[in-house]
Amino acid sequence: MKRMFLCLPVVAMFLVGLIGCSGKREWNHQQRQAMRQALREYRDMVYLNDLTDAEYLIFTDEVATDLETSYPVYAAFIELPGVEDTVDMVVVETIVDYLNADAHNMRHIYPYHTLVAQGVLPKGLDRTQQRQFYNCFAQQVNNEFVTMQNFVAAILADTTSNSAIRQIEAECANSLFDWVVTEIDIVE
Repeated sequence: MKRMFLCLPVVAMFLVGLIGCSGKREWNHQQRQAMRQALREYRDMVYLNDLTDAEYLIFTDEVATDLETSYPVYAAFIELPGVEDTVDMVVVETIVDYLNADAHNMRHIYPYHTLVAQGVLPKGLDRTQQRQFYNCFAQQVNNEFVTMQNFVAAILADTTSNSAIRQIEAECANSLFDWVVTEIDIVE
């Protein structure tokens, strides 16, 4: 997950680079479109793969606008030594901004269907019940993690089923739906 979360596909930047060889000093329409197209490669990231097409379009527009504002000379931008890292950083910062703006966006990081498949939530919850869970989950996460950076670090380091996030999920599910999540150790 770390790799997927922090990698910018080389192909995407290659496309951006090809279109950027025009020599113009400002981003033109084609260059903006190429950046938005390159950002589509991020669609498989955990937070982004659950966005609707309209939500994702807004997301890519924000990232492309931030990049254009920070680097107004397109040709200089694509020639930066760490251009992939710069795009990665802006994508992650935008995701963090989205989470800061509305903690309930966590439904994109922890989609309902995934939580059902993992046995965290029961199948068949309606929107109101799902909203109750995500309200509880967001409140507990905000209480547990002092800053958004701590939360993002917890997501990146989350490799065990006994993590703090897993415990918060289970507490909310148990308190709302009398749904008991139990873990079984499999001994080979």
